[in-house]
Amino acid sequence: MSTTFQLDTATSRATPTPQPMRRLTVPKIRQRKKDGVTERPLVMLTAYTARQAQLLDEHCDLLLVGDSLAQVIYGLPSTIPVTLEMMANHAAAVVRGSYHSVVIVDMPFGSYEASPRQAFESASRLLKESGAAGVKLEGGAAMAETVAFLTERGIPVMGHVGLTPQAVNVLGGYAARGRSDAEAEKIVGDAKALDEAGAFAIVVEGVVEPIAISVTEGVSCPTIGIGASAQCDGQVLVCEDMLGMFERVPRFVKRYEEMAEVISRAAATYAAEVRDRSFPGEAQTYQPK
Repeated sequence: MSTTFQLDTATSRATPTPQPMRRLTVPKIRQRKKDGVTERPLVMLTAYTARQAQLLDEHCDLLLVGDSLAQVIYGLPSTIPVTLEMMANHAAAVVRGSYHSVVIVDMPFGSYEASPRQAFESASRLLKESGAAGVKLEGGAAMAETVAFLTERGIPVMGHVGLTPQAVNVLGGYAARGRSDAEAEKIVGDAKALDEAGAFAIVVEGVVEPIAISVTEGVSCPTIGIGASAQCDGQVLVCEDMLGMFERVPRFVKRYEEMAEVISRAAATYAAEVRDRSFPGEAQTYQPK
């Protein structure tokens, strides 16, 4: 039986444990869409740590190590400052903490746009250092040559069209895309170009719903929506948004928990017990035998 390094929750250490099932593969994800239809939608969430991956893994088909870690982990104003080293380190942690989901890692801004060769060097480094199954890159038709170059050399690629956060300085913000006929036509064209280039799936972010549906119907590979449509072949959310870790809630996010309140409440209780000396108590201290 194969093994994988997972967190042992009894010891909080990574130890070799039996792998209870075979990990999903990129071809299996691609094959979920047959004759233009995905009967069982794909589930994807972001993950950045081994323990987070361990908790999400059994519920997801894919775990995305997103460059959104810029904001949710590092407190940066955008995804632009993210480095290859940051992505590789977090992706390796997520791979160690999972056994079932396909792990995909975002290629950071500036690591792939210059040329297909630059993209291959960056992507191969990410996969070598992390063990992830594939990479995700932003951009449409302009990236088709790069997607083909990577795919032909054994690197699975997930595309990303519509609202592309790495291009925020050009787009002028995070508003929904596809409201004009020209922009809508470009988004659909971008998705088709990535599909034809060999992308195994395409994230469709922040576009008006009819355009998301047109993209989904127009490509052979699965689409994964975020701020798009339930008619996409799957969905993704930033885990911290879904869990209510931040006050701001983007329109496309549904909060399934209020974890910020839970953490704050627990910290407040701990602080009070430390200050009134009720913690640690007898159960948490070592007494003479």
